[in-house]
Amino acid sequence: MTQMLIIGPPGSGKGTQASRISDRLGIVAISTGDIFRANVKEETPLGIEAKKYIDKGEFVPDSVTNNMVRDRLKQPDAADGFLLDGYPRTSGQVDELDNILAEAGTQLDIVLQLTADDEELVQRLLGRAAQEGRSDDNETVIRRRLALYHEETAVVVNRYAERGIVATVDGIGDIDEVTERIMNALKSVTA
Repeated sequence: MTQMLIIGPPGSGKGTQASRISDRLGIVAISTGDIFRANVKEETPLGIEAKKYIDKGEFVPDSVTNNMVRDRLKQPDAADGFLLDGYPRTSGQVDELDNILAEAGTQLDIVLQLTADDEELVQRLLGRAAQEGRSDDNETVIRRRLALYHEETAVVVNRYAERGIVATVDGIGDIDEVTERIMNALKSVTA
């Protein structure tokens, strides 16, 4: 059983790589972004609240996100392992995830950190916005999301680095090459 998370700035390829890792390891990939977007599209109460923050490039409040993740990790498909994408993003969320996992008698095995240059990420996200028509991806919002990532999420990486479970991988390059870098990094940390 592998319990891991993937972390990195918006546009670093987390979703693409999470899907590939999930397939290779036989674990469910859980993306908070996908859950938020589904709720926004369906105009659920959570989606309406989340949209207010997403449209401004802000993170959805911890209270909403924590409850959503807690419920999701209780689903049967997460019992044999999982890959979290987009959570935790703050120190408070690290504490909450620790509590959720402790209640289940387990802990994270590895944190995979994808890295990429901010200017490259802005261009990637603008291209994605044009292709997919995503209202949450204009240049102002993208730059705000990147700034928030650097301000808040870096603390998360540092907390896990103190535990010795972070594997850092360059997220720039051909998708297959990045996947192979990730699989090699996972082997070195879990060996």
